[in-house]
Amino acid sequence: MHRFTTRTIRRICGLSLYAIGLCSATAATAQDWPAKPISLVVPFPSGGTTDILARALGDQLSRALGQPVIVENRPGAGATVGADYVVKAKPDGYTLLIGAVHHTIATSVYKKLPYSFQKDLAPVSTLAMVPNVLVINSARTPAKNVAELVALAKKASPELSYGSNGNGTAQHLIGTQFQASTGVKLLHVPYKGSGPLTTDLLGGQVSMSFDTLTTVLPHIKGGKLKALAVTTAKRSSALPEVPTMEESGLKGFDIGTWFGVLAPAATPKPVVTRLNAEIVKIVNSPDFQQRMLAAGAEPMSSTPEAFARRIQDETTRFAVLVRDGKVTIE
Repeated sequence: MHRFTTRTIRRICGLSLYAIGLCSATAATAQDWPAKPISLVVPFPSGGTTDILARALGDQLSRALGQPVIVENRPGAGATVGADYVVKAKPDGYTLLIGAVHHTIATSVYKKLPYSFQKDLAPVSTLAMVPNVLVINSARTPAKNVAELVALAKKASPELSYGSNGNGTAQHLIGTQFQASTGVKLLHVPYKGSGPLTTDLLGGQVSMSFDTLTTVLPHIKGGKLKALAVTTAKRSSALPEVPTMEESGLKGFDIGTWFGVLAPAATPKPVVTRLNAEIVKIVNSPDFQQRMLAAGAEPMSSTPEAFARRIQDETTRFAVLVRDGKVTIE
């Protein structure tokens, strides 16, 4: 028979009361949530695809939850500044990240990150898949197709340049894959986001980009930029006449950009479950679907578990591409 001292009994009781209090606090938090405005952190400047998606989601999420949803732009370091900010935020469901494929690439590109994307963030749901597209400013880079662009790049002196929305992003990696597949050498010019990149591409400061379709679609339709190929395995419904990279002679080329919502890892599960349910409803709603398709994005919701598997699979996949492309950032 065990004999407990008075001090031991007090400790056991104290721990039990603490556990009960902790559970009660978590339940109360989940039950009362949301009781104040929610921040959607966009790790890029305004004007890019992430920002467009966040504002479209924020409008409808605010109506669904009955609280203001504020888009907060925190750009820098290939989307890792914004991710780190959310990781360090209080895990109460009031600070969320609009994450993207860039974060699974950054895991391998950056030698040191202050967080683990898989361990420190809780996936909620994906939002959309957006094809990337090779676009040029025809006034500076006169090419009608990928083959002509490759021929032009091989003869160019100084070398042609391509802009990306930051070191370690999908656009950066697509550029390295394009060079490896064609044998051309391009100058990489990183920006803090698609907004400033597009401004310089329109102004002729860079020769081309592999940006997400949502950002450049209005300029393609307006004739200011020319689309040569999409980087995904199938053509985009928004630009059905534009071939894929594979159709243009680059075998096995298939990289697109997905976007999704994540919360700090310790966010109460009932809050994550409620968020997932509301976001899935929004993504599948006719209004959101119409807005996304018009912008060149393909709406795509998921369970938190399926989103976690996507992150894990693509982190592994891109680690190989990063290694083969010798892409590293201190």
